[in-house]
This record gives sequence, C-alpha cells and structure tokens, in this order.
Amino acid sequence: MPNQTHTLTIHGMTCQACATRLEKVLNKKDSVKRAEVNFATETLTLSTESDIPDDEILTWIKKTGFTGDFIDGSSQIPISSNDKLPYRLIALGVLSLPFWVGMVGMMTGLHVLMPPNWVQFILASIAQFALAMPFYKGAWAGIRGGLLGMDVLVALGTSMIWAYSTYAWLVDAHVYFEASVMILTFVSLGKYLEYRTKTGSLNALSKLMELLPHTVKVKRNQMWVDVALADVKVGDILQAKHGDKIAVDGVITDGQGEITQAHLTGESAYLSKSYGDEVLAGSVVVDGSFTYKAQAMGAQTTLGQMTEALSHAQGTKAPIARLADRVAGVFVPVVVVLSVLTFLGNWYVLGQFDIALMRAVAVLVIACPCALGLATPTAIMAGMGVASRHGVQFLDAVALETAGQIGAMAFDKTGTLTNGQLVVVDSLSLSDMPTLLGVTSSIESHSTHPMAHAITAYAYDKHAPTFTAKNILSQAGYGIQGEISGVGVVKVGTSDFVSVNLDEKACAFMNDNPTASLVFVAINDKLAGIFALSDALKADAHMLINKLKADGITPVILSGDRQSVVDKVADELDIDGYGELSPQDKSLRIKHLQKTHKTAMIGDGINDALAMTTADIGMAVGGATDVATGSASVRLIQSDASRTMNIYHAYKIAKLTLDNIKQNLFFAFIYNIIGIPLAMIGALNPMMASIAMALSSLSVLANALRLKGVDLKEDLQN
Repeated sequence: MPNQTHTLTIHGMTCQACATRLEKVLNKKDSVKRAEVNFATETLTLSTESDIPDDEILTWIKKTGFTGDFIDGSSQIPISSNDKLPYRLIALGVLSLPFWVGMVGMMTGLHVLMPPNWVQFILASIAQFALAMPFYKGAWAGIRGGLLGMDVLVALGTSMIWAYSTYAWLVDAHVYFEASVMILTFVSLGKYLEYRTKTGSLNALSKLMELLPHTVKVKRNQMWVDVALADVKVGDILQAKHGDKIAVDGVITDGQGEITQAHLTGESAYLSKSYGDEVLAGSVVVDGSFTYKAQAMGAQTTLGQMTEALSHAQGTKAPIARLADRVAGVFVPVVVVLSVLTFLGNWYVLGQFDIALMRAVAVLVIACPCALGLATPTAIMAGMGVASRHGVQFLDAVALETAGQIGAMAFDKTGTLTNGQLVVVDSLSLSDMPTLLGVTSSIESHSTHPMAHAITAYAYDKHAPTFTAKNILSQAGYGIQGEISGVGVVKVGTSDFVSVNLDEKACAFMNDNPTASLVFVAINDKLAGIFALSDALKADAHMLINKLKADGITPVILSGDRQSVVDKVADELDIDGYGELSPQDKSLRIKHLQKTHKTAMIGDGINDALAMTTADIGMAVGGATDVATGSASVRLIQSDASRTMNIYHAYKIAKLTLDNIKQNLFFAFIYNIIGIPLAMIGALNPMMASIAMALSSLSVLANALRLKGVDLKEDLQN
C-alpha cells in the first residue's frame, strides 16, 4: 500500500519545543514514516506506511497534550480568523488591575494602594491554579514526552513565586504575589499577539482566500440569483461586472472585459478577455462585463492549487531550522540548571533567600525558547507570501533556502531566454516529394517541442496536406520519428538523430543560415530537407542577466541548439554558452558548475528535465512541459511569455528570506546571551523579564514582517 499523507492543524502549542515534542512522539510510532510539525503555521504533516484511522491519529496527538483537526484537499484551506481576546487573557487582565494600582501607588509613596496580603493571595491563587492551568498541562506533557518547553519555565517560575509569597504572608514577611500574576499576564499577552501575527499578517493564505467572493450571481431557471460560492457547480453560468472578483476558473460565454490577475503572476497589466477566453478564480474585472461558465471549483482551480501548494510549502522546514531545533531541544534543561545555580550563588553571596529566589525566577522567565522556534518558520511564511505575489511558487522550504544560496544559473535557451516563438525563416528540399512540408508537420504534430510547433504552424499557413502517422517514437533532446503509409519512416530532429550524410547543398544551406536553429528531415534514412528557424530574446533578458551578475551569480546557457545559434544569444547577453548538448551533456555541465557553486537550472522542455533534477534547484518557467514542471522545485508563472524577470525574483526573494532567517536567529541568540546574565545578577526582575521574553518573540515576528513589504514589481514595469 502506498504511503498515506495527512495534514492537520494543531492546537495548544506554545513554543517550538511543543512542536519538537510532538514530532518526536509521532516519529517513534512504527507505522509513521515521517512526522513534521511547523510551529509557525501550527500544522502537522504526517506520512504513514498504512491507512491509519483518523481517530487513532487524533489520540496520538491528544496524548502529547495537543488537539488536532484534519485538513482535506476537497475545498479551500481553512484559515484561522479568531480575532477575539481569549477569556483567560481578559481574566488575567482584570486580576492584575489591583496590582497595577498598587505598584503605581508604591512608586509615588502610597503603599496603602496595594491590596491587603489576603486579597493578593486570593487573586494570585485564582491566576495560578485556574487561569495558568494550560501552562501546567503543557509542562506535564513536556515532562512525559521528554522535551521541555516554555510551559515548564513559566509554570515552575510562577509556582515558586506563589509558594514563597504564601509562606512569607504566613510569617508576616514581604510578599511577591504581584510578580506571579504579572508574569502570567505578560506571557499570555505575548503569546496572543504572537498568534495574531502568525495567523494574520504573516499568513499569505488568508490573503489568497480574500480574493474570492462570498456570493456570486448565477443563472438559474433563466434568472440571475445570488448564490453562495460553496453552492456553485461545474457548468453553472456566472455573471461578472466591473469591480467583481472571478469566483471560479471558467470560460467566457458572452460579453467582454478587462481583468487583472496579479495574484497569480505578480504582473498588474490588464488582460483583455472575450468569448472563449479563460478566466481564473481570484481575478478582478477592471472594465466591462461578461458571463462565464464554471469549469473548476475550489481546490481544483489554479488559485486553489496555489493555496494548497503554499500551505504545504509553509508547513515544511528549511535545513537551517535544524540548528534552532537542536538548541531548543537542550535549551530548557540548561536554563533550569542556570536558574538553580543563580539561586544558590545569590543566596550564598547575599544571604537573602527572597532576592536569590526572585533572580532565579527571572532567569527562568526571560529564557524563552519561543524566539528561537519562530526565527526560521516565520521568515519562511513571509517569504512564501512575497513569492506568491510575484508569481513564484517554491515547492517547499528546502527549495526556498537553496534558491537563496545559488551562485550559478544555467539556462536553456529556447523559451527561457528567448521567446520560444520560433518561426521558419528558410527551408531546403532535397526530395522530389511535393508534400515534404506536410509529411514533416504530420510527424512534428506529435511533439511538444517549440521547434515542432513552429513547423506545424508554418505548414498550416502554407495549407500543407496532413497525413496519419503511426509508431511514433521520440528521444528527448534529439528528435522524433514515425511511419507514414506510402512514404516510409520519417525522422525529424538534429543531424545526429536523422543520421545521414550532408551533401554540398545541405552544407551550403547551413552556411547561409549561421544563426538559425536547424531541423533535419530524413525519409527512409535519406536526407529529405532542412528547415531554418529563428527566435528573439525575451524583452527583459538583458535586465535579468545584468541583475544576476550584479548579485555575483554566474549565468550560462546550456542548449541543444547548434553552437553558432547559442553563440549569437550568448554574445548578445555577454555570457558563456554551450550548444549541441544532449540532456546527458547538460547534466554533466551542471555537475561541473556544482564543483564551485550551488547551481540552478532553468528550463521548460522535456530535454531540460534531467539537468533540472541534477541541479541543486530546478526552475520551470511559465508554459513549461509537465515533465519539466514535475522536475522543478520552483515554478514560475508568467502571464506575458516575453518576460522572464520572475527568475530573478525567485532568487532575490529566497536570498532576502535567508538573510531574514539569519537575522532572526541572531536576535534570538543575542537576546538570551545578554538577558540571562542580566537576570542572574538582578538587573532584571521577574516582571521585566516576562515583558522582555514576550518582546523577544514579537521582535522576531516584526523582523519577519519586514519581508512583507518587499516589492520587486518595478522590474516588470521597466
């Protein structure tokens, strides 16, 4: 039985250690092949070797202290939109008010404003044993799971303060009940703000879902009625007017208008649409009105597929995250040891139990592993969202990290740097067959190569006859052959593929077309003709190459076309070019580049697939074949086939995201390196430590949010 993959949302995680604990427990199950939990997206991706009942999986999750909900692919991805303050946070805020009044009074010399000790005891006890219960549950689950997280630190620290203050109240000494209540309040507030940021500002999925209307006008019984989007069916006729959002993928049946589909391509150019044209869900009608027939719904739409791909990609981990995971795994035990040493050291030096205890608690509270856990996934979330806006899809976080590290880019020529809209500019017939063009195009009609399309289009314009071809065989990067009744075996492709001797006429024709791509035709192993094809550089090819060079990336061309044609394009772009390469040759060139650089291969054809797989990362441009797209870990969507700047955007966004991750990790590490010693010497009291702890996570989130402002679209407008 093939592996079964499940995706779930996980509730109850408070820090990266929670995610690590859940991963550890699930990966120990014999039937689990891989479990991966993303703390930032609060999702679990579970791959099992057999079909495990849903209830059993939910039981596994519950035993680790969390709850989960399955996400299926039948409809849009569910997006959390709970903006309400949790009742626990509201209750903690209310309980902390008397302490706020008392502390303000103490700063102004009015000590009487602090509630009596017995009132403080009641308020602190409610906070500690009712409202702090999630921390205790999380701490106990962490202890049982063998991985300690933030819950252990908060539960241990506040319990110590409450216990000591209770003792101090009974012996008429100074109490610190306000510290435990304030710590619980600040930590809970910080976690709530963190949650809001993760599920709101950082989550591009919610923005994608906003592109769809809630209701649409559908033709039912010859009348236009408002229908909920969920009730629309394939085949329904929908209406779209100026300002409306397209609800589903469909085809225009009447009318015309202009739309923008920047959500798919990153390009805001208006596209004219009329009868028979395709429209995509999430597009916006900027002018005109039309009706369209629903062809794909929900997850089957292009937008739905993008959403699903983005959800998967955000839920994966980048290799750099392993550093944070390793540190988080030992972080809490080390902090507990430091807290004990702080208590013993301060008690020994100062001789004051309460001061030593408060400093030990400050160490526990300030050393939160959440910032470490958020450093990588939050940047990944933001980077994926920016990429989506620019028409770039990373299959996973590994692809995004790798794309940010590349030092060389290898390009296929046709359809990648050139428009791929080849046209026949010259031809030579060496056969007395008057239907050579028709025979050739009948064979080429079975190929997806741009050269084949050019020849079939040329034959159509010339009204060439068509023939039935059988026993079709193709060889990626070389050519295609077949049999035509009454003609024989016809081979169309490179000179090596047709494997015939070139006579003087053929050599002269080649010399007359030094910068054209050549397609050779052989009939029954005898050269029958040659077609010369030409192409032009994409509009922004020079800009792309110049920007890559400015960023220190080495661009090269790897093409199956003849060397003279490749040289012409390479000279125009001032880069190295290698022609007459088979798919195996391209792969070998990639391996050579990998000796000195992480290398990306950018292509669109079947003959590029091997090189794309060999490279550190493969990028498939818009309009690529299914084989090329399936071999790529980065997919580039282009509404304008003449443009190619989103190749640069893919690299640049990945590089900015990788830089952001490194900054986040630096902030998280330096925060603890500075904060823990300050807490040990008493420079930070527990309340200030709890505020600083919350701010550490929020600072990482704020830094990740900076990526949301990245806009590279001016490159598309130049």
